[in-house]
Amino acid sequence: MSGNLSLRLLAMSALLAVSGCNTPQSGGAIEAGGSAAAPTPAVVQGACPPVTLREGTASYRTFAKGGKDDPAKVVYQASLADTTRQCVQSEDSLKVTVVAQGRVVAGPAGGPGKVTMPIRVAATDGEKTLYSELTQYPVEVPPGSTNTQFVFTKTDVTLPAGAGADAKIYIGFDEGPQSAR
Repeated sequence: MSGNLSLRLLAMSALLAVSGCNTPQSGGAIEAGGSAAAPTPAVVQGACPPVTLREGTASYRTFAKGGKDDPAKVVYQASLADTTRQCVQSEDSLKVTVVAQGRVVAGPAGGPGKVTMPIRVAATDGEKTLYSELTQYPVEVPPGSTNTQFVFTKTDVTLPAGAGADAKIYIGFDEGPQSAR
């Protein structure tokens, strides 16, 4: 009988120990006061909309005055290539950081110096525009060089919660007006 009782006590002790390991986690860090903070937003890639270079917007040229479309009067030519993104989901929004790698090359009428490029980041869900912002992005071609690489980062792209399944993010050069979101 005592063997049965000690076996039962051992089983109950094991169950209590295991149940202590299964307490739900709040997702937050413990503050100095000992309470759990608000849940940390989750970094999600599965529901993160893809970033695409919109057709016709992956390159940009500036010309010397009066030299529109004359290859001999190109001051700078820029291009965007690789893109990536990272999404952080909260209860009410999906915050996206969009990154694009690019290159600037001075043309026959250019040289070292600063070039400012109009780069637009836009997000759509079907026909609906969720976000659109034009950034005047400066890049410096260093002295003694005719080209440089750059990394464009847009950190504050905010989409409504639930966006992602059919949403798409576009990035490209855009000489159009600076429209609001």
